[in-house]
Amino acid sequence: MAIAGKSKQSIPIPEGVTVTVDDGVVTVNGPNGQLTRNLHHAKVKIQVQGNEVEVYCELPRKKENALIGTYRSHINNMILGVTKGFEYKMKIVYSHFPLKVTVKDQDFVIDNFLGEKYPRTAKIVGDTKIVSKGDEVTLTGSCKEDVGQSAANIERATKIKGYDPRVFQDGIYIVSKGVVPG
Repeated sequence: MAIAGKSKQSIPIPEGVTVTVDDGVVTVNGPNGQLTRNLHHAKVKIQVQGNEVEVYCELPRKKENALIGTYRSHINNMILGVTKGFEYKMKIVYSHFPLKVTVKDQDFVIDNFLGEKYPRTAKIVGDTKIVSKGDEVTLTGSCKEDVGQSAANIERATKIKGYDPRVFQDGIYIVSKGVVPG
């Protein structure tokens, strides 16, 4: 909403969450941990007013208006992450060779993909936790970017090259994503 040359958006802070802003570095603490992000821009200001976080700009141009919305979304996702968390569900699909998946340190290891001799690996980003049960893989964490990137890494590790994708539909695919229910 634009008011006389000023653009401002507010994000409510729920109970049990603290938000601090120090020179463009936003830190959000909550029941699920702490998230920190650098949201620094010369014209866009972020401040905590009571139980709200305000993102505003004096005399904004088109770029600053877009940045205000982006910063608002980042802070909102940080608050959602430390209160509820994010969850991605993936499905293991195979018709030719049964897959075996394991988690080793910060790597997701996929064995016997298309009968290959050597395992494929995918990086697990940040503090993402992975649980594999049957043909379902569940990724959970407080940082939306980390959980999403880990899921993308797993999906990309099972990309098929050199085969007809209509016949060989084997892989691990994202089925659903969102906030942890409950």
